[in-house]
Amino acid sequence: MASEWKFTAKEIAERPDLFMSGHRACAGCAPATVHRLVLKATRGPTIATNATGCMEVTSTIYPFTAWKIPWIHTAFENAAANASGIEAALKILRKKGRLEYEHVDVIAFGGDGGTFDIGIQALSGAVERGHDFLYVLYDNEAYMNTGIQRSGGTPLGAWTTTSPAGRKIPGKPQLKKPIADIMVAHEMPYVATASPAFWIDLIKKVRRGLEVEGPAFLHVIAPCPRGWRSDPSKSIEISRIAVETCIFPLWEAIDGEYNLSAPSKLMALRPERKKTVKEYLKMQGRFRHLFKPEFEHLTGKIQETVDRRWQKLLKRCNMP
Repeated sequence: MASEWKFTAKEIAERPDLFMSGHRACAGCAPATVHRLVLKATRGPTIATNATGCMEVTSTIYPFTAWKIPWIHTAFENAAANASGIEAALKILRKKGRLEYEHVDVIAFGGDGGTFDIGIQALSGAVERGHDFLYVLYDNEAYMNTGIQRSGGTPLGAWTTTSPAGRKIPGKPQLKKPIADIMVAHEMPYVATASPAFWIDLIKKVRRGLEVEGPAFLHVIAPCPRGWRSDPSKSIEISRIAVETCIFPLWEAIDGEYNLSAPSKLMALRPERKKTVKEYLKMQGRFRHLFKPEFEHLTGKIQETVDRRWQKLLKRCNMP
């Protein structure tokens, strides 16, 4: 799966931006950064489809657009189904000799609401049928566009408008759904996780997902300052600490075989470098209540969950 492109910082910087400035995203919006980085990895003609959500709303305020490639807005639940239709149409056009390009890549973008929850049926179906496209999940861990409601991607203990931090229930009482593992269970060719803090790793994984034959899935953490109640200038730092605490480890699964990516492999080989979850939680107002004496036990539960999932991942990756 090695690409001919070397992915050096200089080569990446010299590639033109296909997701442009001028969008209406909030200051510090990591999803906007993720979109810009993803499109840095394109290898030629590309069509994007975008589920309803923050990035659809902020990037296409009529009559303006931040996209320099063909782009289609589709309903909240339909990004993967839309990508399936685009890919099928391209096959027919190629078969009829009406497509001049050897490759036209198809990328579907969806947030956590449109992926973990509303869109998982269409995504599962598209993957089962084997459509050749890359699905990018930009995960800001709640329905941010409609008022910061909890989703299947919202982590344990997080405040949202539908999982408020009160005296009885301190934030969301359920664990975050392991969406990337669910996609690996579909036996698809390529699944990976990525963080905008490790941007070369992210871009490499996008290119691998585009080059693989069949469906590929990339899960990218994407902090939302408004929903996470965090400093807009700290979004990339939060993305980095999420990896360093192993809350969001970086890995890829090629034909179901897990491998740790370099930033997380360092955590495995040098466990003393692994940070505690408190360092991550304290940077976000949505977890502020967890530092009250009556709720500190939940911080311990979050740490235990992270450690348990990390050990399970190490076993899958055949790491000590």
